[in-house]
Amino acid sequence: MSANSVAPGAQAKRFAAYLDRLARAAEHADRATPLKSYCTGLLLPGERKSVEPMAARLYPNRVRQAHQSMHHIVADAAWSDEDMLEAVRAYVLPQLEQKGPIVAWIVDDTGFVKKGLHSVDVTRQYCGQVGKQENCRVAVSLSVSTERASLPIAWRLYLPEVWAKDGTRRKQTGVPAEIRFQTKPAIALEQIRTAVKREIPPGVVLADAAYGTDTKFREEITDLGLCYVVGIMSSVTVWKPGQGPLPAAPWKGTGRPTKYLRRNRRHAPITVKDLAFALPLQAWKKLSWREATRSPAVAFRGRARSSGSPRFRTQ
Repeated sequence: MSANSVAPGAQAKRFAAYLDRLARAAEHADRATPLKSYCTGLLLPGERKSVEPMAARLYPNRVRQAHQSMHHIVADAAWSDEDMLEAVRAYVLPQLEQKGPIVAWIVDDTGFVKKGLHSVDVTRQYCGQVGKQENCRVAVSLSVSTERASLPIAWRLYLPEVWAKDGTRRKQTGVPAEIRFQTKPAIALEQIRTAVKREIPPGVVLADAAYGTDTKFREEITDLGLCYVVGIMSSVTVWKPGQGPLPAAPWKGTGRPTKYLRRNRRHAPITVKDLAFALPLQAWKKLSWREATRSPAVAFRGRARSSGSPRFRTQ
């Protein structure tokens, strides 16, 4: 038998053992069977992954009872999604690390297209799944990755501000009172802090411009002792190498002491786009990191200092 093949019977046993771990995380014996049924239904063929059609595929002779129990575990049972993810992490992460070290922490969000406006968190917003504004839910996630595989270790629905301020809809859909509006970068930072506290093997934090443009997001990652490679908008302003804001104005002895750093017309940051175009050709280095579908995935790194440091001081 090759290293990549597993006998069908062995696969079934491994899957059953995995579901047993999830069932223990659900913390109540009555939740075990419906939880296992729901997870199994998600992996079966069929376009519709809502509870009723999954119950019909799994239990054709008692659809109603199966539907009720599976719906309860999804909609009403008080199990903890964080405990569930922790059970998955404790089992899967050691398996990943046997094949290679953790090299990256990946911050991302996932959109789920949803019709209507009454399901919790659904509103018209950007949905990466379709690449445009659409009625959808969005979840912010943190995954750890080796060179060959990744594992989500944190996952949370983003509550849009329009939902956070709507007491009626919150009550109707059961949004907990302690859940308040947070930006996606703020949610991601909470997930990263938790991962650091749990001593998850560190990796370079990767994120797109929706996160990287947020100055606080970048600064706190640095404060946590992590390195990052993130996208930013070309309009983000930075100080040229060797420059920075002017110190706060001297206190004149009246009122509160000034604390804000200063700039003026002659001394101001510039956009990263302007800084990039101002760099000489020899300051750029072509990087290739993996084979993509049609050609190698490449990027260019600009070096703004003679020492070769790619870091710019942000505004």
